[in-house]
Amino acid sequence: MARTDGDSAEGADDRASPTQIASPVLRLEAKRALLWVTIIGLAVLAVYISQALLVIFGSLVFAAMLDGGARLIGRVLPIGRNWRIAIVLVCAVGFFIWLGQFAGSTISREASQLPAIVNAQATRLLAWLDMKGFAIDQSHVQGLVQELLSGVGTVTRAIGGIFGALSMLFLIVIIGIYVALEPRLYERGIAWMLPREQREDFYVTVSRMAFTMRRLMAGRLFGMLFEGVFTWVMLWAWGVPMAVLLGIITGLLAFIPNIGAIVSGILMVLVGFSGGMDMGLYTIFVYFVVQNIDGYIVVPLIAKKTVDLAPALVLGAQLIMGLLFGILGLFLADPLMAMIKVALERRSERNQEGQRPAARDNGA
Repeated sequence: MARTDGDSAEGADDRASPTQIASPVLRLEAKRALLWVTIIGLAVLAVYISQALLVIFGSLVFAAMLDGGARLIGRVLPIGRNWRIAIVLVCAVGFFIWLGQFAGSTISREASQLPAIVNAQATRLLAWLDMKGFAIDQSHVQGLVQELLSGVGTVTRAIGGIFGALSMLFLIVIIGIYVALEPRLYERGIAWMLPREQREDFYVTVSRMAFTMRRLMAGRLFGMLFEGVFTWVMLWAWGVPMAVLLGIITGLLAFIPNIGAIVSGILMVLVGFSGGMDMGLYTIFVYFVVQNIDGYIVVPLIAKKTVDLAPALVLGAQLIMGLLFGILGLFLADPLMAMIKVALERRSERNQEGQRPAARDNGA
């Protein structure tokens, strides 16, 4: 019996496609393989564009600082948001201009003297350890000192105004200003790409992240101001050399928890012992006073208003971010961990909210 054209078409449709997997087990394994390939591909892409992602996150941190300043001014001056952000930017630019004009010559002179003092103190320390029987390779220690001083030189150059020529910092500032001027625009743009049922949760999470970031940056700036001014005043009162430079370095490095305090303390003690035993012991006293007040009074007060992060977790993140991205990674490790913690806490809340209706249904 001859087959019609319709029967032939139906038979052709029943035949399996060369790309179709008939076995359910093989289909499941193929889906798993595709999932792992997608994850690995996204990880490789993230590594490839990691610098750009870090710049974007840095701009969000800067935008949070501008937004926090604008909100603070809004409590006093009932003017438009853009005008308040402009006031914050003008104040920041004015501060750096003042720093360059009135303190720039002093800082430059002290910064040129700092490497010689640190090298001399390191040599004295090595000689003392050699007298006590410790075998230390002097070339390795001098290399470590040179690396430390190169990092300090970067900070002092940033203070002098050279940081404005860095393209990465320029991008962070420009993108941060745009985000601070129209934050809702970018939130709506990201929410539009998400499924409709997830948008409300996205807005809640972003709102909490922004609130936490503003408080965290306000706390960091307050801690930097406290440590810098307090260190400068106490060192200046005793006549310690380079009090202004040490105060500024201590204030800037206060933005980096744990590591910043150690680096600034080492520099402070080395400069102090260059003026004698009494001055060296006094700088040790100043260091412990500043760090204890900051650690037991300032930081707990800030943590109550923001996110209380475990010190070991922050230190681990700083080591990883510093190894991958250098000084910028060190500066952004703490805010990044805070945002991850907020996201995880919000996810935990969603899971608990999903369990409550199930518990009520089981009880009914």
